[in-house]
Amino acid sequence: MNPDQHRLGLQNYFLSRRGFLSKCGMGMGGLALAQLMNEMNLLSASPASAADVTSLNPLAVKGSQFPGKAKRVIHLFMNGGPSHVDTFDPKPLLEKYAGKPLPTGNLATERKTGAAFPSPFKFKKCGQSGIEVSEIFPKLGQCIDDICVIRSTHADVPNHEPSLLLMNCGEARLVRPSMGSWITYGLGSENQNLPGFIVMCPGGYPIQESQNWQAGFLPGVYQGTYIDTQHTDLEKLISYIRNTTESQAEQRKQLDLLLALNEQHIQTRQQDPQLEARIQSFELAYRMQMDAADAFDITREPKHILDLYGPGTQARQILIARRLLERGVRFVQVWTGAGQPWDNHDDLKDNHARLAHDCDQAIAALLIDLKQRGMLDDTLVIWGGEFGRTPTVELPTPGSNAGHLNGRDHNHYGFTTWLAGGGAKGGYVHGSTDDFGFKAAENPVHIHDLHATILKLLGFDHEKFTYRYAGRDFRLTDVYGQVVSDIIA
Repeated sequence: MNPDQHRLGLQNYFLSRRGFLSKCGMGMGGLALAQLMNEMNLLSASPASAADVTSLNPLAVKGSQFPGKAKRVIHLFMNGGPSHVDTFDPKPLLEKYAGKPLPTGNLATERKTGAAFPSPFKFKKCGQSGIEVSEIFPKLGQCIDDICVIRSTHADVPNHEPSLLLMNCGEARLVRPSMGSWITYGLGSENQNLPGFIVMCPGGYPIQESQNWQAGFLPGVYQGTYIDTQHTDLEKLISYIRNTTESQAEQRKQLDLLLALNEQHIQTRQQDPQLEARIQSFELAYRMQMDAADAFDITREPKHILDLYGPGTQARQILIARRLLERGVRFVQVWTGAGQPWDNHDDLKDNHARLAHDCDQAIAALLIDLKQRGMLDDTLVIWGGEFGRTPTVELPTPGSNAGHLNGRDHNHYGFTTWLAGGGAKGGYVHGSTDDFGFKAAENPVHIHDLHATILKLLGFDHEKFTYRYAGRDFRLTDVYGQVVSDIIA
């Protein structure tokens, strides 16, 4: 007789009374039912979710529902709401009515607005396409033939919080997974030593904080990993990235023991998703010690690349974003900064010029760099904020812009976003706002339509890309959304 045949296993040391009875046969009915329900769930799940259930590694590379043109995404988020009539949507008729009421009247926004407010910036036709771009984006204007400008985007309300969640999560009020979480859930990640979804925002969290990159009811491993890119030191960029007391070999032994205990624990709790996410986070944290230092160290780039992107925090984080995409990270979101920097209710001329100057060279460099590396064709670049701004001047309010008549209020009725690469039609303008830039007029594109189109470029039918939760199949676009085929190359 081999004594090892009767050696106690790790699970025997943690055997509960219920577990003991189950081992005696009384739990067989429950086991059979659980297996049956699991098979039924797999049959009813979408192809992506079925693959996720059966995969031992939730971040493993997965196939899309059909061949997509884009494989990875970088979302350049101009939080606060950049003014479309000062960036990519020129409205010369505002000059005619400068200081006068609009003949069409003003739409209701968060605050009261007054007379027409023409842009303080000049526009110039750029590229072979001749698309007009504001003078505050001179470098980006040189790349306009690679950009698809959507001038008819619209949202639901003129408030930051719901509009941020609508743009990022497809739902303005309820807890829903973010777009980055959905895409990482659907495609996995090509680098198992880094998170599949990374968010960079210098100086702290933006408005709505981590809700903007939440996993919602998806497994927690798909939530965005936040990096404060105001720091350059790796230990400040990523807290506790290095263990200063134990070698990697010792850490591996500790992690193996923890993994064994957690796996035993999870078997008695019907694959608790929160516990599964915790296990994955421990593993990922260990693996990141090897790759994170390399990915975030831009000093390893040659001088001509550093010169291409230019100086400053925005240049650094956009260059890091390219390095992350190059290493297989699926979705990278780059925020302008904490709070809502583009929210210029007053002093718009100075603030918009400064913000554009901080990122213009780096965004143009990103497009050039991706193109030179052969990555632009399958990398989707998204630019925009949660809404635009009014073509009328915001009237003074006590304690805010009192005494100033040089800013614009929030405008969700019509604004500009743009896409580049990843199958988007470059050198093309889709839709338009009215003559004054107040409301989407021609070919309006709701945020749900934008999300449906983004998923299409990545190889997903937004109506069939679902996740079952609480007895319902949820999707990024809820029960709305139409693919905008005209912007697909």
